[in-house]
Amino acid sequence: MNKNAERGVATRERVLAHATRLFASRGYDGTSIGAVLRESNLSKGSLYHHFEGKEALFRAVFEEMQEQVGKEIQRAAERESTPVAALRAGCLAWIRLADDPAVRQVMLLDAPSVLGWHRWRTLDDDYTLGSVKAALARASRAGRLEPRQVTMFAHIIVAAVNEVALVIARAHNKDAAIADGETAIAEVLRRLLGD
Repeated sequence: MNKNAERGVATRERVLAHATRLFASRGYDGTSIGAVLRESNLSKGSLYHHFEGKEALFRAVFEEMQEQVGKEIQRAAERESTPVAALRAGCLAWIRLADDPAVRQVMLLDAPSVLGWHRWRTLDDDYTLGSVKAALARASRAGRLEPRQVTMFAHIIVAAVNEVALVIARAHNKDAAIADGETAIAEVLRRLLGD
């Protein structure tokens, strides 16, 4: 990579790091491009070279955060030895991550309105639905459900886990909401796929 490309990557990463912190602590509406510029010590031109505006910057923050969350969920799932246990571990990891202030603010509270519900769902499907389908396909091969049910059940599980995460994000008592959410999702998966 040449020096200009390295500087460009470093600038983009710096903007994203500062924007992530600001969006997480102040929310989308409370974060201005000016605040991001001040925090990152960049000119408007440098920022707009990488992002066409505040919404594009937010989307990049969301996508980067979604990738990191996906890796954490994957790590939780990989520690399990069966497809059902891996799916359960991944779902429960996502529910616990809903308590992280940055995840809560960016991914659950602001993203649906900033990106629009349809776009938020599409991005979530891009990152999540495929891995849930793969886990259910493994469970199907192990005799836990009919192959024709894999796709629909994947949508149902993603929707249920996301809804629980949204409830946690808006709950006054986060600990109780997490405990209730973990119990509910574990029970749904147990009834659907067995132990």
